[in-house]
Amino acid sequence: MSDELPNATDDARLAELGYKTQFKRGFTLIDATAFSFSIMAVISGVSSTMGLTIASGGHVGLIWGWLIPVPFVICVAAVMAELASSMPTSAGPYYYAAKLAPKRYAPLASWVVGGANLTGHVTLLTYIDFALAQMITTAIAAGTDGRVALGHGPTFGLFLAMLVLHGCICSATTRALARLSLVSAIFKVGATVAAIIILPVCTGENRVSTRVAFTSYENSTGWSNSGWAFLLAFTGPMWQLAACNRLRCAISEETARAAKVAPMAMLMSVACAGCLGWIFNIATSFAVASVPDLLSSPFPLPMGQLYFDIMGKRGMLAIWCVTIVVQFMRGAAQGVTASRVVFAFARDNALPGAHRWKKINHYTRTPVNAVWLAVSLAAFFGLLGFSSIAMTSAACATVIGLYTSYAIPILLRITTGRNKFVPGPFSLGRWSTPMGTIAIAWIAFVILLLCFPRTQSPHTSNMNYAVVLTMGISILAYGVWAFSARNWFTGPLQNIDDNDSNNTITQAFGEMSENAKSTQGL
Repeated sequence: MSDELPNATDDARLAELGYKTQFKRGFTLIDATAFSFSIMAVISGVSSTMGLTIASGGHVGLIWGWLIPVPFVICVAAVMAELASSMPTSAGPYYYAAKLAPKRYAPLASWVVGGANLTGHVTLLTYIDFALAQMITTAIAAGTDGRVALGHGPTFGLFLAMLVLHGCICSATTRALARLSLVSAIFKVGATVAAIIILPVCTGENRVSTRVAFTSYENSTGWSNSGWAFLLAFTGPMWQLAACNRLRCAISEETARAAKVAPMAMLMSVACAGCLGWIFNIATSFAVASVPDLLSSPFPLPMGQLYFDIMGKRGMLAIWCVTIVVQFMRGAAQGVTASRVVFAFARDNALPGAHRWKKINHYTRTPVNAVWLAVSLAAFFGLLGFSSIAMTSAACATVIGLYTSYAIPILLRITTGRNKFVPGPFSLGRWSTPMGTIAIAWIAFVILLLCFPRTQSPHTSNMNYAVVLTMGISILAYGVWAFSARNWFTGPLQNIDDNDSNNTITQAFGEMSENAKSTQGL
């Protein structure tokens, strides 16, 4: 079957949703799954969050702090996959919210979800690229035996350089991005599998026992309640897996057979990342001889110290360079997602200067202007990196924003929008309501968890300011809505008229008919 047939069908479905086709559909199922998997790069993701995880339970935090959240994340992904199958558009969660909310409140629901989603993905790009800059500074510190320890200024400079490189990559054609995603995913899986083998082998006789690796608990958070301290270990995998549900929505309009491919890619990528991440954490747990020593490391990231301890400087630099490459590819994938979120919101005239940000480049057929707006906003949020606690708080606020943008459409799906929802090729059927209920409960728990400080008696230098950041952004969003946006923002806007829509749908059915005739002739 030719590519034109599924593309025409996809274009017809998009026209029914109110949008004309502007992208080239260059992503296949394999490419889409690889793209989703790219943002959840296990080796670099675990490396950037290991310090938080081992502080919240040591070996237990590493292994069980990763495994327990995975089934709940899959539950969230399944409900979002059902929505993506029904409404395969780059607008994603805020489009779902607008269509499932009561008509009176649809614009407000769309505005809140869209703002939370956009802020979450831009700040996630900030966090990924800032962690990348920290990985580079860790490599420099290890390579110079600690003689060169770059401060906040040089680290911020590296962060800006990475953002610019990612902006250039994300401005490429859809087909090039699809091929890059596939190569990136293969490289990331290979690097993670290699690390899983290297960690226990290089540790040798210094490996801890199975009992220690799976059951040793150490609370270094400052919370006296050990159970609560362990729950804080969930923040690591939450940062890793939170974006998966939006990634596939972001490139739905660039994917062939989007209504079928999007949900499959979501679930496959979450399941693969969850399993591979757990195995990697098990290997890491066996290699950790002393949790306090890692937490007191002079390196910006404790994982770098672990590699240094078991492999020496040269070995550490070798695997760390691979980790840096993986993180760089991860940033590129997130840059694509953030730019598509900006484009979709601008297409519905929800951003100042929307006519610039929704413009599609004639050569690449991608939203190049939106790419550079996303990069610029990420650079602005990167100023928080001059304070480590501010950046950690921003990372928590990022996950809160993303999960808020998932919770609202899911809640509407199982309540007021239950009778409005028209299932796509992927449907949960009678499991929609129970899985949606579990997803909402999990999201509420995670948001509450991420608002708490890492210690029981916080002060200004170690406080979690996620609540302040989240409330500040929320007050700003609601303020703009109350004083301005409610007068002009009506939710998703059609950019295709009825004649264009009918022509697109007629063309799709015409091609299906011609294909059927050709098949009969054969």
